[in-house]
Amino acid sequence: MRVLVLGAGGRESALVASLLRDERVTQIAVAPGNGGTATIDPRRVQNIALAQDGPDFAAVCAYVREHRIDLVVPGPEQPLVDGVADAVKAATAAAVFGPSAAAARIEGSKAFSKHFMQAEKIPTAAFATFTEVHRAVAYLQNELPAAARVVIKVSGLAAGKGVLLPATRDEAIADVRRIMVDRVFGDAGTEVVIEEFLEGHEVSCLAFTDGYTILPLPYAQDHKRAYDNDAGPNTGGMGVFAPTPRVSDADRAFINREILQRCVDGLRRRRSPFVGILYAGVILTPQGPKTLEYNCRFGDPETEALLPLLTSSLADLMFACCHGYLDAVTPTFLADTIAVSVIIAAEGYPGAYAKGQAITIPAALPDGVTVYHAGTTLDGAQLTSSGGRVLAVTGLGATYDAAFAATMAGVRAIDFPHSFYRTDIGAKAFAEHRSKADAAGSNGGKLTYADAGVSIAAGDALVHDIKAIVRRTRRVGADAEIGGFGGCFDLAACGFKDPVLVAGIDGVGTKVLIAKALGDVSTVGIDLVAMNANDVLAQGAEPLFFLDYLATGHLDVGMAAAAVGGVAEGCLQARCALVGGETAEMPAVYARGDFDMAGCVVGAVERSRMLPRTQAMTTGDVLIGLPSSGVHSNGFSLVRKIVERAGLPYTDPCPWQPGTSLGAALLTPTRIYVTSVLPLVAADRVKGLAHITGGGLIENIPRALPKGAVAHVDTLRWELPPTFRWLQQQGGLDPLEVARTFNCGIGMVLVVAADDVADTLALLAEHGEPNAVRIGHLEVTNDPALPAARVDMAHLDAWAS
Repeated sequence: MRVLVLGAGGRESALVASLLRDERVTQIAVAPGNGGTATIDPRRVQNIALAQDGPDFAAVCAYVREHRIDLVVPGPEQPLVDGVADAVKAATAAAVFGPSAAAARIEGSKAFSKHFMQAEKIPTAAFATFTEVHRAVAYLQNELPAAARVVIKVSGLAAGKGVLLPATRDEAIADVRRIMVDRVFGDAGTEVVIEEFLEGHEVSCLAFTDGYTILPLPYAQDHKRAYDNDAGPNTGGMGVFAPTPRVSDADRAFINREILQRCVDGLRRRRSPFVGILYAGVILTPQGPKTLEYNCRFGDPETEALLPLLTSSLADLMFACCHGYLDAVTPTFLADTIAVSVIIAAEGYPGAYAKGQAITIPAALPDGVTVYHAGTTLDGAQLTSSGGRVLAVTGLGATYDAAFAATMAGVRAIDFPHSFYRTDIGAKAFAEHRSKADAAGSNGGKLTYADAGVSIAAGDALVHDIKAIVRRTRRVGADAEIGGFGGCFDLAACGFKDPVLVAGIDGVGTKVLIAKALGDVSTVGIDLVAMNANDVLAQGAEPLFFLDYLATGHLDVGMAAAAVGGVAEGCLQARCALVGGETAEMPAVYARGDFDMAGCVVGAVERSRMLPRTQAMTTGDVLIGLPSSGVHSNGFSLVRKIVERAGLPYTDPCPWQPGTSLGAALLTPTRIYVTSVLPLVAADRVKGLAHITGGGLIENIPRALPKGAVAHVDTLRWELPPTFRWLQQQGGLDPLEVARTFNCGIGMVLVVAADDVADTLALLAEHGEPNAVRIGHLEVTNDPALPAARVDMAHLDAWAS
């Protein structure tokens, strides 16, 4: 296997060293390489001079063809942003471990990246972008509070120096002018991003990806400041350690799903699948992890700490990414091992520094220590410095203390005058980690509920916020006051003579995932009530009271209040009281940001009016359909699969409903039929009701019929709504599959006597159902030995056209 690595830094040194651990890698060319890659294994590795000029990268492509290179690994971001992956794949047969220029925009343009995050609902700081200096200045002066902290980012690539942290508004305005007027970053500063300043620990989150699957590496923490205790100017990175103890299991799951996977999925839907290493800079805020930036390549110095932990073949992982089978690969890492990497820099860095300083590295290094060359060259046989960050020394150990001690022993063994390094890489993070453990131990091992990730205060705040919302659902029999141990209902106050209680329980299914993707949970509570209320209505019952259940990994009071507000709105539509509920915060079960909802309704019906009245059903009875509002709340696993296949973000315009987004159209709440149907039940006009839920028309209509009955449904009686036509076409669904999965535009079916059809339709129109439609009739044979009832769908082929 022959590999070409592009780059000259510590990252590339670590890539070469890791690739060499696979004996199938017979040749590695490094362009241009450094003093370390020149000496690591002269038999298998050579440095070469190779022009890397985009967009055609002619010299790179020629070398790949001439030397029959199997795999190209671009190290830095610039060639990826310039299109080296596109050029090599177009001109050669080699695999390229790196994204296309279109996908690399995730790093190449911070403005693009921020707008992408906003569209994909990826958690990040609030921001604004500007291409005109006067508008940026006006925004800082007029749109933000005077004391607001902001971050100023150059949109283009700026060699890691394009992020500025002004302390005041005046400094921010001066920074904007330096970038956009003085052009201190050249063309990279044509556009700037101004975003809110976030507080928290920063984490480097890297993952292999083939454009579909992600395989995260251990999370690392970089140290940007030049000197100990985070003093001095920002640098490209003075050291790193991995894995970090600061990321909880819940936050790790959230980052993987909401920041890494969501980015990969979003780029793929934009026809720009990302292949290679996706590197997210994440900050751990009190509100949860948020994305600072994306990078399109391995981090430096993160690579120097992460790859020593990898025990799998790096080449295998890279080929799996390039050829789209990453889901079939399971990487392995050293168990119970910490890596600490310290950068040795030239005196004066990140300012002016001398080059050509002689360096001596002993042949025998301490156990578990590796030295990666970042800014070195060979002057004859003498190793000398050629950059600001010169060497990365990485040590491994079973504990942080052991790894740090090994690293520092390696640093001290190197003779490099006029250099400096930090002596506190990882110390603060692991001191905090030990402090928390010691605190728990000194307290006799006692923990609080908050230590387990459950906030009692947030739960109390939620109850306070929703009391007024819930109170709106008061009705005869219930005062809708929450906070007690149980919800009470006075059945006698409702005037029933011989009541039968009817209970239902249901959820919203995977429709909640679309709500989460859009960041709008305000309507799924209506769906929750609808699924339950319509079910008990199908027994002829009046919904009386409702209880809801909300489960989440992290209780966001605003989100939960919005969800319960939807439940209350649903109860108002169903004319039932919301008498109680449960909110469960379970970080060990649900990742941060995940949630699910379920609910229970209890209704009542006079015994003489219970439905279905199957004994009264006869041949010739008519089926009347009430229109649905859309997909309602069933079949969303298939809906989401179809949308994924279509490659559409939920924020895209809806193909069948102009003026709204795809996600908003799919979130249209389920219709509640209580107020339009109960008057017909009271008037004895209905023999049976079928709520069309999961299983569609084919599975649900028979639930309201006697054995042996056949419901003849004529699909020409109503128009298949455009929602379902689009789903059918995009999913390549057979019409029969549509009919047994979706409601197909009919949310409730009534069975009425033929002589009562005209009066029934008139009553329905009077109570808000002017578009009720006759969809078929019954054929009934009163023989208990006959098989279960069934549906005969006529003219289904019309839905295929």
